[in-house]
Amino acid sequence: MGISREDLETSLLALGAIEPAFAAALARVGVPEERTGERGYVTLLRAIVGQQVSVKAAAAIWARVEAATGGAADPANMARTSDEDLRAAGLSRQKIAYAKSLADEVLSGRLDFDNLPADDEEAIAHLTAVKGIGRWTAEIYLLFAEGRPDVFPAGDLAVQIEIGVIMGMDAKPTEKAIRALAEAWRPHRGAAAVFAWHHRRAGAPIV
Repeated sequence: MGISREDLETSLLALGAIEPAFAAALARVGVPEERTGERGYVTLLRAIVGQQVSVKAAAAIWARVEAATGGAADPANMARTSDEDLRAAGLSRQKIAYAKSLADEVLSGRLDFDNLPADDEEAIAHLTAVKGIGRWTAEIYLLFAEGRPDVFPAGDLAVQIEIGVIMGMDAKPTEKAIRALAEAWRPHRGAAAVFAWHHRRAGAPIV
């Protein structure tokens, strides 16, 4: 789902009116392409599988998990697959515990992706109650899989660095500082994060 390119542009223009540094940066690198994810169990399971490994390694492990479970998109398959088979597929004991916990939450109905709380902080709390799902993962999920426009992953290192660059700061702001700074950007903080990643990839010079 994610935030559409049209909505990103609308939010970034609004941000530029609030903060001239964003307007200048938008003029340099333009509007990001939309980034979307699939709502539901698989997206969070893939996030667990991909923790602390490269994109290439995560893809290889995911393929083996798919084979070991007989279809990882079904949480019932994960629940019935032995720890030994999952270890052989490349999951650590910790990730197995996380994956099984996620499957159990979904199968029990405690985690219903179609009925997450409308309030962003409540939705984050709901997701982080699942073993292995931290705040960053929950925020990324809500931003890209649900397209929630004001979710702001301030704990993301790249967001911290690039917001500092965009704002002309001498040093990288802390998570606490960047959250305080971004209060003035509501309800467009999701677009600010997406733009920070885009600006970093573009490597735009500050003029």
